[in-house]
Amino acid sequence: MAEQKRDYYEVLGLQKGASESEIKSAFRKKAMQYHPDRNPGDKEAEEKFKEVNEAYGILSDPDKKDKYDRFGHAGVDPNAGFGGGGFGGFQGGGFEDMFGDIFGGMFGGMGGFGGGQSRRNAPRKGADLQKGISITFEEAAFGVKKNIEINKYVSCDHCSGSGAEPGTEKKTCPHCNGTGEVRTVQRTPFGQFANVQPCSHCGGTGKIIEKPCSKCGGAGKVRKTVTISVNIPAGVDNDSVIPIRGQGEPGSNGGPAGDLYVVLAVQPHKLFQRKGDDLWLEMPITFTQAALGDDIVVPTLEEKVSYKIPAVTQPGTIFRLKGKGVQSLRSGRKGDLYVQVNVEVPTKLSKKQKEAIKAFGEGKETDGYSKRKSFAETMKELFR
Repeated sequence: MAEQKRDYYEVLGLQKGASESEIKSAFRKKAMQYHPDRNPGDKEAEEKFKEVNEAYGILSDPDKKDKYDRFGHAGVDPNAGFGGGGFGGFQGGGFEDMFGDIFGGMFGGMGGFGGGQSRRNAPRKGADLQKGISITFEEAAFGVKKNIEINKYVSCDHCSGSGAEPGTEKKTCPHCNGTGEVRTVQRTPFGQFANVQPCSHCGGTGKIIEKPCSKCGGAGKVRKTVTISVNIPAGVDNDSVIPIRGQGEPGSNGGPAGDLYVVLAVQPHKLFQRKGDDLWLEMPITFTQAALGDDIVVPTLEEKVSYKIPAVTQPGTIFRLKGKGVQSLRSGRKGDLYVQVNVEVPTKLSKKQKEAIKAFGEGKETDGYSKRKSFAETMKELFR
């Protein structure tokens, strides 16, 4: 039931209305904290890892996030009544299943309401995994296909994941008759209550393997390093997460495999800085180019382009080259390239150059220098 889940913002340690970058950053921090590789055998950490991935899956999707912000869990739960059917959002078994779920969680099942059948031997989805990879600035901008290696559990190919040696079959557990649970009835002044415990003979699966698989020992899965192909779209950025469905660890009791979440780390570029879909470039020019104007060659991520800077261009002036940025993941539109020019003063001068500069400086000292003239006038006023 959706109401029983923790608030997704609380799961990620955020306030409602958090930005996309804040959501990404919080997800990465929490996912690293609860990652199965860092918490081997810790079931609580495993559940929190799944909870974090579920929260990010909703809050990172603008449409789902909008529905969640307006309606809470009910807005993103297909069984919560927004899709029709059932009574007040309950479908299938109606009140009987509803009470079974409630009292089953409190007492392990309740007599008189249909029993609240335990689902310990029901199909379960496998664990989700996370893998971080590094890509270049250009690969993030244009997209790339990467092959990554990951060590994980996979379904045993010898027994096809059944856990039983080929040619043999699992048998129904005679101790629980295949239910996966053992019930004891307790009489109280309030009626009879059934205490439900997993069957110790079959581990709650309802099946017994008489001859375990010789390769996996009956587990149905083995640890293996596998190679997975990842299609990275153009426009991804640092901390972007790419979900690959079904590439997590195998499920149990016929359940689906978990998912793999690939977290990207983008290497910095030698020339460009990225701000959203826009690129920024600091470009040095000479005093002559700034004073007289010139056609300069500007690098972009794809090619070199010619750009004419006007005469008397001031240091720090920013020019925009439209459509020379990075392609947007959502709209496909390209951002812009902003070029900031900085006048570089030469560190060495020939005798002829010194004479030319000296001749240029003769005459009125403040002619053509509006900022210097304003500064000089202000200084005079201060010392009158």
